[in-house]
Order: sequence, then C-alpha cells, then structure tokens
Amino acid sequence: MTAQARGHALQAGSLILGVTIALIVALAALRIPVVDSVRLIGEGAFADRFALARTAVKSTPLLFCGLGMVVAWRAGMYNIGGEGQYITGALASAALAKWCLAMQWTGPVAVVLLILAAAFGGALWAAIAGWLFLRRGVEVVISTILLNFIAVQLLGYLTSGPLQEAKRQVPQTDLLPNELMLGRFDRQLDVHVGCILALVTAAALAIYLFRTVPGYRLRVVGENRRFAAVNYIKTDRVQMSAMAISGALCGLAGASEYLGIVGQLGNTFPQQWGFLGIPVALLGGLHPIATVFSAIGFGALFAGTDNLARFTTAGPAIVYVIQAVTVLAYVFIQTRRRPTPAEDT
Repeated sequence: MTAQARGHALQAGSLILGVTIALIVALAALRIPVVDSVRLIGEGAFADRFALARTAVKSTPLLFCGLGMVVAWRAGMYNIGGEGQYITGALASAALAKWCLAMQWTGPVAVVLLILAAAFGGALWAAIAGWLFLRRGVEVVISTILLNFIAVQLLGYLTSGPLQEAKRQVPQTDLLPNELMLGRFDRQLDVHVGCILALVTAAALAIYLFRTVPGYRLRVVGENRRFAAVNYIKTDRVQMSAMAISGALCGLAGASEYLGIVGQLGNTFPQQWGFLGIPVALLGGLHPIATVFSAIGFGALFAGTDNLARFTTAGPAIVYVIQAVTVLAYVFIQTRRRPTPAEDT
C-alpha cells in the first residue's frame, strides 16, 4: 500500500470513528438508550425493502451534492453553495416544465430535457461564484454562501409569481403529471431512475478525475495553483469549469427531488441537501467512489432517524450533530497532516 493510500485509509477510518462517536454522544446527551436507538435506526434504514427504498431515495441528492463538492474542492474551489445550486437547478427544471405543460408536451424526451435544465441551472449559479473569484477576487466561500440566500429568495418569488400554480392560491408550482416524473421501478416504492443516474455519475466522475488528462489538470490546480500555472495549465479555465460541473451536479440533486419525489416546488423544498453534501464528500475523502458509500451512510442515518423519531424524542437532528463532528474531524486531520514550517525546511 502506498503512503497516499495509507493516508486516505487513515483519514476515512478516523472520520468513521468520529461519526460513530458522534452518534453515541448525541444519543447519550439526549438521554436515549443507545442500544435500542441504534437498533431502531438500523431497522428504519435496512429492515425491509421499504426501508432500503427510503435509504436509497435519501442517499441520491446527498450523493449528487457530495460529488459536486468533490469536483469543486479538488480544484481548490471551496464551494459552500450546494444548497443554492440545488434550488436553482430545480427552479430551472420547473420553469421548463411549466412550458412543457403549456405546450402539452410530455414523454421521455421532455423528462431528459428537464434533467438537463436542472444541470444547467445549477451550473450557471455556481459559475457566478467562479467568475466573481477569478475576475473580482471574491472568495468562493463567501460568494457561494451569499448566493444560497439569494436562491432561497428566488424560490419564494418564483413560486409566488411566474411559476405559481394555476389557481394562484398557494405559493407553489403545479404538481407534475406522472409523464414528466422520473420513472419508478415499483409503484409501492419511491426508488426512481435518478438513484441509478447518481451511481452512474459517480463512476463517470471517478474516471474523469483519475483516468483523463482534464481530470489530472483539475487535481493539479487544486493541489498547487502556482505549479499548475508554471506548467502551462490554464488555471482559470480549469477552476471555472470545475465550479460549473460542481453546480451542475448539485442541480441534478434538485432534479432528483423535484422530478423523482415531490413533483412540485414550494417554500418547503430546501432540505439542506446542499450543505450536507460537504460532510458527505469529506467523509468520502473527496473520492467519487468513496463518496457513494458516504452518501449511503448518511442516507441510512436519515432514514433510520425518521424511524427513531416515531418512538423517541430524537430525530433527524442527530444527523446534523454528526455533520458538524465530521467537518471538525476533517479539519483536525488535515491540520495534523499538514507539515510544520520546521518540517518544510
């Protein structure tokens, strides 16, 4: 095993340990029996095909957003705007869906266009932050956070105005017909085509990052921008494309929820998937394949804690505690791995 592989394994093991400790601490702090709670979480996530379906559905937007973070962070662009890109992707898809309904155009081709519209909407929103950084020096962390708030306000405006349902009674879009929704494998389950698309996307992204020249350039720019520039890599173009790809993936997360589950947009559409994509990516060591397992883990936690909430006072809030511990653990590990000035000399 190479030193780099050992480092990734150590990092993943440390983060998994941190998540486990966080879960136990959160349960103990809420004075909830740990063993019984873990059993309820396991049943809610894996007990039967309905539980597995819940886990798969909740893992899908997490995986898309996590993959988006992998691309951006690998390029040195610390995108914190996954939630905004998730929302704008869904809004772009909803805008096209309204036109499709007006034209009475449904079917597989229309669904594909709705998915592409979501990717475009998310990519455009992320590209704004990329442009602000590369042309005006505005830090990506700041701009993406602020763009999240703008996206939420844009959602409220559009669902109360141009995209509002036909009767104009509720601030939400019209419910999509089944012909414009993502196909499901079983009418009793919520598992849809988007779940498979997320897995295929993860595999494609792994090939792109580690088996292609553009992917290699992206990683080099993220590791050392100055070194990349000296070696004639167009760093601005690489980082802008990384932000666009990142936003597109988060936009696909919005499409998976909008076209796969809810079928309409309203004020309750934001689910914090974009923010949760960050610890999902970090727990996966910023590797697409490992991020798949990280997303499934977080999805299982969400599905399991929903079941836990039926029997105890605890609920999905535990997941957010784990999210915070994951980020802190990642920062701590990265700090410990970074060489000191004395070691550099």
